[in-house]
Amino acid sequence: MLNKRIVKIALPVAIGALALSACGSDDGGGGSSSGGGDSSTFTIAYQGPLSGPNAQLGINMENGVKLAIKEANESGDYDVTFEYAPGDDRGEPGQATSAAQRLIDNEDVVAVVGPAFSGAANVAAPVYGEAGITALSPSATAPDLTEQGFPTFLRGVPNDGEQGAAIAAFFAEQGVESAVVIDDLGDYAVGLGNVVEEALGEAGIEVQRESLPADTVDHSSIARTVIQSGADGVAYTGYYAQAAPLAVKLSEQGYEGIGLGGDGVRDPEFVNLASGAAEGWYLSCPCRDLSEDEIGQKFSEAYEAEYSTEPGTYSPEAYDAAMMIINAVGELGDSADRASVYEAVAQGEHDGVAKTLTFDESGEYAGSGVYIYQVEDSAITSLGNIEELVG
Repeated sequence: MLNKRIVKIALPVAIGALALSACGSDDGGGGSSSGGGDSSTFTIAYQGPLSGPNAQLGINMENGVKLAIKEANESGDYDVTFEYAPGDDRGEPGQATSAAQRLIDNEDVVAVVGPAFSGAANVAAPVYGEAGITALSPSATAPDLTEQGFPTFLRGVPNDGEQGAAIAAFFAEQGVESAVVIDDLGDYAVGLGNVVEEALGEAGIEVQRESLPADTVDHSSIARTVIQSGADGVAYTGYYAQAAPLAVKLSEQGYEGIGLGGDGVRDPEFVNLASGAAEGWYLSCPCRDLSEDEIGQKFSEAYEAEYSTEPGTYSPEAYDAAMMIINAVGELGDSADRASVYEAVAQGEHDGVAKTLTFDESGEYAGSGVYIYQVEDSAITSLGNIEELVG
């Protein structure tokens, strides 16, 4: 094992400007010669849903990666050029292998930010492992992803073991006595739902488990099931594309209890799609409020200047993942290739915008922190860290 590398960002006017100099490899293992000069080019890829019903979550992260690359190239602190490659898997396990293979076949790709969704990560992570290329996910939270021995998979957020426990603790704090937990039959939703169900039971809260397939069109039946259950809490563990019409039908049928969605729901598109029915819903996420400090505020300003919109869910986490890879390449210089970049990142520590990134030996994120948000006046507002809310 290498000694832990401490890789930290300097944050001047441009959030991503780095106080490092770098040069790239030209051996085809993740770096290539650029033009006829001394500079080399390294490509950083992103794999996630860039099309399909939950594309906005993927676009949030893609924008974070692209912003990191743009700032690194404009900083003047590197002797190399960074480029971007997209890998659209629609967030679907069935598309994940082909998306990963296309990125692996691109010899200039030195590392990948992603896969974004847990189901896709479960399929693509072993493929990246065989190719020896880093797969640093900013958002895949299924607990078992780091338990399967994928050789190069790293997770940059707390997993759903922590998030599920936080949801149950919040329900208990709110006085919920009975709850319906609804998944979408996908890996992420089922995994988070299992943890929530178990934690609610341990808290003495009566639980009814239901599933709402991700291709459901009519949400009237599941809404009736919730109403008839008499539950005073609903936890939906899938993505915003299904959570929004669920919230609408619950509202139309007179549900008056607490509604809560996991991190797959915490996106402005949930508010847009559900309209007034989203009002009052709680949202959990292992992602902090960027307005808490100057670093987060500066990132938000830079992101909004680039994309004319505020950062979305996991935009800063994806930015941090890309910056950690950029720093690793910068430190390695001419020796940078897929294998050495993985070693540098896996052993490293990176003080980022969203959190400090560091990993244990299984590739699990070594930090913690789950936050609760609420939709108020059509905006997603932070209520704080779960530990502050429930003690």
